[in-house]
Amino acid sequence: MNRPFVLLSVATSLDGCIDDAHRERLILSNAEDLDRVDAERAAADAILVGAATIAADDPRLLVRSAARQAERVARGASPSPVKVTITRTGRGLAPDAKFFTTGDGDRLVYAAPPVVPELTRRLDGLAAVVPAPDLPAVLADLAARGVARLFVEGGTRTTTLFLTAGVVDELQVVVAPLVVGDPAAPRLAAAPVGRMALAEVRQVGDCALLVYRLSRA
Repeated sequence: MNRPFVLLSVATSLDGCIDDAHRERLILSNAEDLDRVDAERAAADAILVGAATIAADDPRLLVRSAARQAERVARGASPSPVKVTITRTGRGLAPDAKFFTTGDGDRLVYAAPPVVPELTRRLDGLAAVVPAPDLPAVLADLAARGVARLFVEGGTRTTTLFLTAGVVDELQVVVAPLVVGDPAAPRLAAAPVGRMALAEVRQVGDCALLVYRLSRA
């Protein structure tokens, strides 16, 4: 299948939690890792998060470093990658979310076909709303739009979707030196995923970066 190279990035605690069960987001990574993630964003053609992440965290999904923005512009790209989200229901995608109101790049919302008309009306030109029945359709459309490298961030639903679909080429897991210890906390994935090939282990401040390579389907 023609699709982008997919890099999935996630930060976890030592016990595999990507957040706790409280309303406020648990910050797991450190300043060094945030800068590393910014470099990965700058190298991508598009950044994807799930609609639930937009509703819960209200991320801007922009390249932070002015130098990296300038490097992208110098090679003919926008300062930050294309923003992408996927949704089945359209709920949680508020027009005033930073996903839609910050940055000058393109924004793509892939939605289940039945919700496309209402979502298009509600967003009123803030993003292109594209009907997509499943993840392969999303990836094929991104490839057709020239997206060669997709950087995926998100919660359990998004990570599970990509990993179980077998479309992740590289998984970057940053492990923070803490234990959440909450059975209700969200985890890296909510379904079994087979063994992966460990390609790199690196210290990033007080965290550990584990890089896994997955076979390209």
